[in-house]
Amino acid sequence: MRLASKRRRMNIGRLGIYAFLLSAALFFLAPLYIMIVTSLKSMDEIRLGQLFAWPMALTLEPWRAAWSEACTGVACEGVSAGFWNSVLITVPSTVLPILVGAVNGYALSFWRPRGANALFGLLMLGAFIPVQVMIYPLVKMLAAVALYSSLPGIVLVHLIFSMPVMTLLFRNYYAGIPAELFKAARIDGGGFWRIFFQLMLPMSPPIIIVATIMQVTGVWNDYILGLVFAGRDNLPMTVQLNNVINTTTGERLYNLNMAATILTSLVPLLVYFASGRWFVRGIAAGAVKG
Repeated sequence: MRLASKRRRMNIGRLGIYAFLLSAALFFLAPLYIMIVTSLKSMDEIRLGQLFAWPMALTLEPWRAAWSEACTGVACEGVSAGFWNSVLITVPSTVLPILVGAVNGYALSFWRPRGANALFGLLMLGAFIPVQVMIYPLVKMLAAVALYSSLPGIVLVHLIFSMPVMTLLFRNYYAGIPAELFKAARIDGGGFWRIFFQLMLPMSPPIIIVATIMQVTGVWNDYILGLVFAGRDNLPMTVQLNNVINTTTGERLYNLNMAATILTSLVPLLVYFASGRWFVRGIAAGAVKG
């Protein structure tokens, strides 16, 4: 009897957990569902006000218009131009911070120069300073070196703002690697860069994947830095999306706006879907230790 009662309580508890998880999943997926079905409807069907109804006549016209015809200010090229600008910004803004962060983490973990802890503390302090506080000084500094409103300028800004987190990730990951490996490499005559490229980097794929996911999603979803520092010719996709939605005149095209929003978020979604398993492994391998 006691065993049966225990099983019954466990079953009820398990049902409660499933009910909670299902409710949470539906809560978070409902906006995505609404966006998808709205983007596949015509405006005549949207005016019926059936928010959750599946489209009676599927149409991809809003997607085509959002990609290549929607007006962003005076230009009517859709969000496609912003997509390629985002690619040009995201690729170097991911590779460079990871390389610099890996070198910083490696140096702070194994070489530990004088004042390493103080330098690391100052670097971490920078992670807590709001972006808005640093915008004006950065604008003046980049303008002084002729990098304001340029592609190298926005890449440099992303590099600066990502340094604290990238250094923290790699420092904590390298702190979990046995020091004996480093000492053995030193005895074999390895120098700073040789040990880094031939020993540390080959052991770093888990944390590199974590850093890549964080950096790609952060840079791709960025709005304020791209708006301020990229310049008119390099505006990222998020800024183009804002222009598409806010420069609409006359009737507001909800299907086109939803399609443009989904197109803008596709890259981060694909990154998460493709590498979510490695992200968990990287976190478990030491990204949050230390």
